[in-house]
Amino acid sequence: MAYQQYPSQPGQQPPTPPGMYAPPPPKKMGAGAKIGIGCGGAFGALVLIGVIAAAMGGGDTGTQAENKPGKTATAPAKERVKGSAEPAEAKPEEKPKAAPRSPADRFKAFVTKNGSANEKAAIGHVTKVQGAEEQNDILDSVDIYTDFTGGLMGPHQSEGKLIASAFADWKDSKNGLVTVYDVKGELLANGNF
Repeated sequence: MAYQQYPSQPGQQPPTPPGMYAPPPPKKMGAGAKIGIGCGGAFGALVLIGVIAAAMGGGDTGTQAENKPGKTATAPAKERVKGSAEPAEAKPEEKPKAAPRSPADRFKAFVTKNGSANEKAAIGHVTKVQGAEEQNDILDSVDIYTDFTGGLMGPHQSEGKLIASAFADWKDSKNGLVTVYDVKGELLANGNF
């Protein structure tokens, strides 16, 4: 008995020869499953809208005094007229706020207070600290610039390591890298913090 050969077409399986077991056709999704997936999608959309509204600050913006019943925000007419004729009360003079110190200054102050004698001597050569403010514990990278010369193979590599170590004592990160550079921008030392 000769079997008939069928031309092969892309995407189709050849028919099963007579007498062979043919697999059952794939089952279609029932109506209950379709409804369940649709409701789950709608619920997910509502949760997403709620999260976005909470992030945007969709809550009550009034203060507690404004929200209390029975409190009035306006003064009686007699007091308003009297208040408008008098000058506003003078507020006590506030001390002018000091300019925010740079990260390099804060780092130097920390080492001056907590560091060893060698760290204190090395920290006097720091000129700039970049990246110490923005930390996210994912990939924190801090650059410290000094007035040393010679780079990685120069005579000040040990001071660079002391500076990197002192920085690790000052700041903590799960995944931080501190890099110390010399005056020409060449790598002096690095370390984890």
